[in-house]
Amino acid sequence: MSSNTPPVAKKVRTERIHHGDTVIDEYAWLSNKEDPDTTAYLEAENDFLKKETAHLSELQEQVFQEIKARTQETDLSVPSRKGAWWYYTRTEEGKQYAVSCRVPADSEAPPVITPGERLDREQVILDGNELAGDSAFFSVGASSVTPDGSMLAYSTDYKGDERFTLRFKNLETGEVLPDEITDIFYGGAWSADGSAFFYTRVDDAWRPFQVYRHTLGTREDVLVYEESDERYWVGIGLTRSERYLVLSAGSKITSEVRVLDAMDPSGEFAVVRPRKTGVEYGVEHAGDFFYVLHNENAENFELATAPLDDPGSWTPLTAHRDDTRLLEIDAFSGHAVVHFRREGLTGLRVLPYGSTGDTWRERVEASERNAYEIDFPEPLYDVGPASNPEFTTTRLRLGYTSMVTPPSVYDYELDSHELILLKQRPVLGGYDPADYEQFRDWATAGDGTKIPVSIVKRKDTARPAPTVLYGYGSYETSIDPGFSIARLSLLDRGFIFAVAHVRGGGELGRRWYEEGKLTRKRNTFTDFVAVAGHMKESGWSERVIARGGSAGGLLMGAATNLAPELFTGVVAEVPFVDALNTILDPSLPLTVIEWDEWGDPLHDPEVYAYMKGYTPYENVDGRAYPPILAITSLNDTRVLYHEPAKWIARLRATSDGGPFLLKTEMGAGHGGRSGRYDAWREEAFALAWIIERGTS
Repeated sequence: MSSNTPPVAKKVRTERIHHGDTVIDEYAWLSNKEDPDTTAYLEAENDFLKKETAHLSELQEQVFQEIKARTQETDLSVPSRKGAWWYYTRTEEGKQYAVSCRVPADSEAPPVITPGERLDREQVILDGNELAGDSAFFSVGASSVTPDGSMLAYSTDYKGDERFTLRFKNLETGEVLPDEITDIFYGGAWSADGSAFFYTRVDDAWRPFQVYRHTLGTREDVLVYEESDERYWVGIGLTRSERYLVLSAGSKITSEVRVLDAMDPSGEFAVVRPRKTGVEYGVEHAGDFFYVLHNENAENFELATAPLDDPGSWTPLTAHRDDTRLLEIDAFSGHAVVHFRREGLTGLRVLPYGSTGDTWRERVEASERNAYEIDFPEPLYDVGPASNPEFTTTRLRLGYTSMVTPPSVYDYELDSHELILLKQRPVLGGYDPADYEQFRDWATAGDGTKIPVSIVKRKDTARPAPTVLYGYGSYETSIDPGFSIARLSLLDRGFIFAVAHVRGGGELGRRWYEEGKLTRKRNTFTDFVAVAGHMKESGWSERVIARGGSAGGLLMGAATNLAPELFTGVVAEVPFVDALNTILDPSLPLTVIEWDEWGDPLHDPEVYAYMKGYTPYENVDGRAYPPILAITSLNDTRVLYHEPAKWIARLRATSDGGPFLLKTEMGAGHGGRSGRYDAWREEAFALAWIIERGTS
């Protein structure tokens, strides 16, 4: 290691009083992005990091070349049928971004793809490399083709702040229309006739709260909906059937949906059922009726049906089960598919409509009686619906992966029940899944709760071995067992990789989530500590390097405060480590809308005291902490850069151990650098740091 001197952040005493408690935040000045001192400090941290890790440059380059060598750089996705076209993306060696393309559809079976070869009669829809130009950052927020295939709506971001500019391209002539709309959010939806495009805007707190209608060729867009409740986000979509536009408003715990005939874009949206606190629901059009997936008196959700003329009248179809969380419903002209979660694994359930019956209700009730699940052979895996844009089809496109099986695309034949493998992501360099093995283990938390752990390693790796332990544990987000090319650089060096499926995630259903939020949030952190201890005590691990990002970065900071001695190193990416100060400020993103997730410390003294007891920044003390690498982005609009900057500054000023390193991407957002080669280099940097922690 170098004798490089770390930067010292100045201390400016800032006091705030909440519920009689004085909060002293000596690094609050770092939140001023426009202050030259802030920029100077972040650049000094980057310079310190560069010098401190200079000895890893050779290893970083080696890992980068391994990722690159294992990746099929020139490749094509499996085409998806939509109307008269097959749509797909392709990548080219040496180019950072994907190219969106289509070819005419001449048959029901997708075209045969050969990496490195373009399909005949290819039409380029959107070339990310051409659009990105020399920009250091580039991202597409929307790419949506009209139902008739003639027009493309697309939006771009060149800063990483997730504010996009919307444009329109005539796919028949290649002309980009003069219509241009700035500062919009992700996504959007076309009307059925392609005359109007609906999009959303965000407020100052980065909350999508307005839906606008843009009619092609006009200048004045129409505000069709504005959500005044600061806890709710809004979104807009077109059903697979292209019959309805669906406008959704939702908080963390409550939903409200409106629908509009997609052939009448200037009409009024009708409420399906008014919002009721604690009730979440979604609507899917199925031809003669609606499906409604909801949690009213059904913790893990229930599937119901409703008539088109009375969508708020719900009749139960698939009953609630304590062991099965219903995730989503995809409806087609002749069947429906339910994506579910059970015992920590995902699954697919097919509901084939009955061919007899006088009414749609009789046919759909027959589908429930004849429903079946698709079987998969591995002990750990993740499966879900893939791109299925066609409403009338006899095939289901699905995606499948495991910790040893690369991402795979299948078509499932509904008539023959045959799974047809269309493509498995190539892993070059002689990768053999038989050389690796995956396990499901269970750790025991302090309250006796069993915590699932997914583990993968090479078969020839002896135990105990250095281990990367990954965790998240918020928003009911599940970290499912999946494959990673970059991870092979760890496994082939004798590492174990494990995922701690802690409470606050959704791996074991809605209750698993409820037991790790609000004033039970500490369960998330103590579960992770319990898993880290279990990995050592049960002989899996000799050294544990913890890794997590965003809300998982909060987990990293909190778990390290609880048991710093368990970890040989910690990688915290865009970490939400200053949670209390952020949630106390309603003007910031991740505040009012987040009160249903974390609680409201601004108005509730008990929540304030509870959060102050675990938030990482507030609880740094003088103990010896393991080496910590915090990675953030200056333009992140979700977890602001100053959170990890303040955290590292306080760690360095008050604690022993370390070193404590901060890496700030000065031109990126929440997802880090945008180009694939840039992203590989960033991952190689993190992996090189981890490898040193685990082997030195």
